[in-house]
Amino acid sequence: MDAFNITIIGAGVVGLAIAEEISTAFRRVLLVEKNVTYGQETSSRNSEVIHAGIYYPAGFLKSTLCVQGNRLLYEICKKRNIHHKRIGKLIVATSDDECEALGKIKERAEENGVDDLAFLGKMQIQTLEPEVRVKAALFSPSSGIVDSHGLMRSLYLGAENNGAVVAFHSEVTAIQFDGNMYNVEINKGEYRFQTKVLINSAGLYADRIAALAGIDVDQMDYRLKYCKGNYFSLSPSPKLHHLIYPVPADNNENLGIHATVDLGDRVRFGPDSQYVNTLECHVDESRKVLFYQSMRKYLPGIMMDSLQPEMSGIRPKLQGPGDPYGDFVIKDERDAGFPGLINLIGIESPGLTSCIPIARYVSSLIRSST
Repeated sequence: MDAFNITIIGAGVVGLAIAEEISTAFRRVLLVEKNVTYGQETSSRNSEVIHAGIYYPAGFLKSTLCVQGNRLLYEICKKRNIHHKRIGKLIVATSDDECEALGKIKERAEENGVDDLAFLGKMQIQTLEPEVRVKAALFSPSSGIVDSHGLMRSLYLGAENNGAVVAFHSEVTAIQFDGNMYNVEINKGEYRFQTKVLINSAGLYADRIAALAGIDVDQMDYRLKYCKGNYFSLSPSPKLHHLIYPVPADNNENLGIHATVDLGDRVRFGPDSQYVNTLECHVDESRKVLFYQSMRKYLPGIMMDSLQPEMSGIRPKLQGPGDPYGDFVIKDERDAGFPGLINLIGIESPGLTSCIPIARYVSSLIRSST
């Protein structure tokens, strides 16, 4: 039976980053992915935003890794010629209460080490974004956008160049720990192998993989909730130059329906937050009214008839509707009786921004356990 030192399950952007990072220091590294290629799920159905680390509570992995990732992602994109733009973000307030909330957002950002936010008044906002009508805004100059597919391709090639083996069409269907090695079955017995370290970066399926490995996912609170994010676009597209985000609801992880500019200067709106029971990704066109009502608060010139369904994606959340912020779970499960098993659960936003420091964090867990 083939044996590997380290196996990563899941070739989304985080799994790819882990594979590249790990394969620089370790040999016999395997990355398995059930789909035909990398990045077919959450990693390719998102806003492609490089976040600054503004919203998350101080001390969370989400805040620490996002702030680190913001810097590292710009560095790697520049070094590897991955298309990206540091276009900045406006967090816009449309009421007196929201203006007050901007101050709290700035305080939280500063607690996380993000100290470049600036308050803008009406005239400054209209100079930057003539179509936006709001009372005030916070400007985040370090927020931006990235070609997520270009990033994933670079990480994939990096892992392969380091000697990692990447296997697509390879669904993990059974895992058994024998006290020393993990015995892994692919495609219901088509292939079997052993691995000393098993890294679960399976995204939407991470709780299922954890359960296959023997973890009680309900006792550990690893059971994922599927949250669909619908996106709509406008035809013709408005001329926006920055990311436009509303003030989020107090102590709630939903950042609201925002406007993002892509690398082709097209504008799309979303995602919303729609908890679902399946992984079906068709846009729910009944959400159009909600989008219109949300967007016209800061873009009063839009017409509902001009809204067109764009795409949707599913986020793997650990928290349910209306719950406060939940953090990433990135954990070595030795205390649960599974040494060498590292679970990554609930890796949603800001997972794209944080992929490089997440990979380094996982690498540190491996080094500390070997």
